[in-house]
Amino acid sequence: MLRLSKKVLFAIEAVLDIAYHAGAEPVQSREITRRQGIPRRYLEQALQQLVRHNILVGTRGPKGGYRLAKERRRISVADIVGVVRTMEAGKKDTDHTEGSDLGQKVVRPLWNELQEVALERLGATSIDDLCTRADMAGIASEGRENLDFTI
Repeated sequence: MLRLSKKVLFAIEAVLDIAYHAGAEPVQSREITRRQGIPRRYLEQALQQLVRHNILVGTRGPKGGYRLAKERRRISVADIVGVVRTMEAGKKDTDHTEGSDLGQKVVRPLWNELQEVALERLGATSIDDLCTRADMAGIASEGRENLDFTI
């Protein structure tokens, strides 16, 4: 079942932050926490899962941090949602065998249709699309400010 949980939002924000603020160095988790206000315990858990699912690449060490594992146009929001859904798989959703006839035959099918439409839209929306939205909204990229093109 598609749920808009805090973990889903945090994961999307974290990947978008990495894509949007990427510079010459990997993006450190403390910088994501500073910019996005994501609690560190949620962030680290999400980042580790995103690395395991090849959305991000982690680099260890003092200059370490996170980078996208592939081009931002090749990462969809649905990819990120899928990772979080895997993380939350142990949580129990509403039991599908309980409920009235109206619930079973009308409401749940409607909800399933809405979920399919939402997942299609999320699949068609890339991190690059979200970066473009952030740029159009006038949000400054710290990564671009730190790039040095002198030779």
